[in-house]
Amino acid sequence: MAFPDIHPALARALASQGYAEPTPVQEAVLTEEAAGRDLLVSAQTGSGKTVAFGLAAGPTLLGDEARFGKPGAPLALVIAPTRELAIQVSRELTWLYADSGAKVETCVGGMDPRREKFALQDGVHILVGTPGRLKDHLERGNLDLGSLRVLVLDEADEMLDMGFREDLEEILDSSPVDRRTLLFSATIAKDIAALAKRYQKNALRVDTVRRDEPHGDIEYRAIRVAPN
Repeated sequence: MAFPDIHPALARALASQGYAEPTPVQEAVLTEEAAGRDLLVSAQTGSGKTVAFGLAAGPTLLGDEARFGKPGAPLALVIAPTRELAIQVSRELTWLYADSGAKVETCVGGMDPRREKFALQDGVHILVGTPGRLKDHLERGNLDLGSLRVLVLDEADEMLDMGFREDLEEILDSSPVDRRTLLFSATIAKDIAALAKRYQKNALRVDTVRRDEPHGDIEYRAIRVAPN
């Protein structure tokens, strides 16, 4: 099936990248039932989930406007467990929102925090970062979450496994209560369910993980070797 009716700027971006039809997770978050709601999504790496939450956030961020206005405090925040994933997510959202005039920035460990501070001061529409660095900017007064409309937790299970619960809770507690919260996780274990219950409102549960299929972006090979 083709992509449903989405914002024209996002539709043009998809066409330019050769996207003809949505993946299962993209299709699931674009249903009428999912529109405007908090989402609790099971999705594996390689399922197209970055584009999925980018598209899901579009109506909340842009509405009927053709383009974003002047950048200021972030309207969307995506939290990822590692610097590498955050940078990858930032690149994906940059091309997806290119025609809408979005300014996308990253705040991640291992990079110059002063450059990030100045970027936040200049204004941003979409911010992608890792929990520790985002918490640091928040506590230093560099990051204002008062205008946030959408907050995405990407690979939430991995972030909890890495010990970022307190950082995530501080960030979530500092953001507006009327935001949309989109939580993506490979599995929905007890701690993820508890996080969702505390920070989401009437979330739609979406499960696109096929238990009988491997990750879509991993090739498996078996190689016989001598015991020595």
